[in-house]
Amino acid sequence: MADFERFRIMLEEERNRKLALLPALRADISSASAARLDSNVDDEHDPEGATIAFELSQASALLQQSSSGLVQIEDALERLADGTYGVCAICGTPIAPGRLEARPWTPYCIEHAAAGRQGSRG
Repeated sequence: MADFERFRIMLEEERNRKLALLPALRADISSASAARLDSNVDDEHDPEGATIAFELSQASALLQQSSSGLVQIEDALERLADGTYGVCAICGTPIAPGRLEARPWTPYCIEHAAAGRQGSRG
């Protein structure tokens, strides 16, 4: 079995960053929602309303992205624990070290990356 300790460290550091970011994003959403409720702003016609709506939309998208990333990181840490880390979930071949450097949470080799993303949408 390959030594994946450096990837474990990378994954844990990224998990900690995301865990620290999630409360801040939730606070941003709450703040933008409160601002929206506290004002009689017409989002469509008032410039201030568009700003509030944009901030709420942006914070919501970032929260979704961070939450999804956290799930991918947790899954990668599970694969590390069970000995399947670094092996493509589709073809079973080793994932190139360079790919793991760039995306340490990936369960797919470069050849199957697009197929894996499409499969996770359905």
